[in-house]
Amino acid sequence: MQPRLTSLSECPCARTVDTVGEWWSILILRDALGGLTRFDEFQTSLGIAPNMLARRLKHLTASGLFERRLYRDRPKRYEYLLTVKGRDFFPVIAAMLAWGNRYLAPEGVSLLLAGRDSGRPLAPILVDAASAMPITSDNVVLIPGPRASEQMRQRIAAQRDLRLLSPSHIE
Repeated sequence: MQPRLTSLSECPCARTVDTVGEWWSILILRDALGGLTRFDEFQTSLGIAPNMLARRLKHLTASGLFERRLYRDRPKRYEYLLTVKGRDFFPVIAAMLAWGNRYLAPEGVSLLLAGRDSGRPLAPILVDAASAMPITSDNVVLIPGPRASEQMRQRIAAQRDLRLLSPSHIE
């Protein structure tokens, strides 16, 4: 469902949530990034109802995250292969895994990312491609992009003004 407000429909976060924000979509992408490609593999892994899985795969394919390819003619069977766009979702999954391990595993961590060659557990962080500096909420601000509407520019300015008025910024 597309957001009605222009400032939301042009927001990359809102667009992402519209495309993959549904519970099953993210888990399907997680499993696909782990190597699953076939309907029955996704269904077995997730325990999802076939009609729901079919709808989510159709949406993810229409959104350009999967390519549907026939692998058997009789009966017709398709596999769902990640596109570049789908594979580029991996950092989101890695960030969710790290955040979940940090805040939602009171009984202990059950799943880690590890280097393929070293087997050493990895701690994912988001870094700037140019400087390799970690990107955190403390060292970034939102700025309007070249195609930002006037409404988006006003929204960003208002948020910046509110942040300047917050108690943490008053000395």
